[in-house]
Amino acid sequence: MKKLTRAGAPMLYPLPPVLVTCRHEGRANIITLAWAGVACSDPAIISLGIRPQRYSYGIIKESGEFVVNIPTASQVEQVDFCGNASGREVDKFSHCGFTPVPGQSVDAPLIAECPVNLECQVVQVVPLGSHDLFLGKVLAVHYAEEYVAAGRFDLSQADALVYGLNGYYRVGEVLGRHGEWMKRER
Repeated sequence: MKKLTRAGAPMLYPLPPVLVTCRHEGRANIITLAWAGVACSDPAIISLGIRPQRYSYGIIKESGEFVVNIPTASQVEQVDFCGNASGREVDKFSHCGFTPVPGQSVDAPLIAECPVNLECQVVQVVPLGSHDLFLGKVLAVHYAEEYVAAGRFDLSQADALVYGLNGYYRVGEVLGRHGEWMKRER
C-alpha cells in the first residue's frame, strides 16, 4: 500500500545541490539550489529553479549569466550555509573560505574548491509559480584533474553530494555504466 500526498509535494530525489555564483556591481554572491538539472544536451542547457525573492534572482536575471559549481559532500556545511544566509547581508565567499576564480566566458566567478564549474548564459526565464525556471546555455566546463581516471571525469572519486526530502547525502557505490546491461544481453 502507498501513501497519497498532495500533488504539490516534490518527491523527486535525489537532487544535485549546486552552488550558483553570480556578480552584481563587482560583488560576487553564491546561492545554493537543489532545483537544478540538465534540460538539454545539444546545445547543453542547465535548468535552475529560483524564487524571485532570493537575492541572486535579480542578479542573474539582470546579468544574464551564472556559474553552476558542483560541490563535494565534504563541503555540505558551506552548501547549507549558502542556501540559508542572504548575500544581502554576508559575503559568502569570505565566510565559507571559497576562492573566486575568474570565468572565461562570463563575469560571474567560479569556486576554485568545487570539482566542476559550468559557465552559463541565460537563454530563457520561464515564470512557473513559486519559482522561475532559468535556462542557461553552457559556455564552458571546468573540472579538476584530480578526479580524472581513464581519460574521463570519474564521479566515483568526486565525493558527490545529493539532496532529497530535506536531507543531504553522500553518493555511494558504482553500480555500472550507462548501457552496460544492454551489452550483456546480446
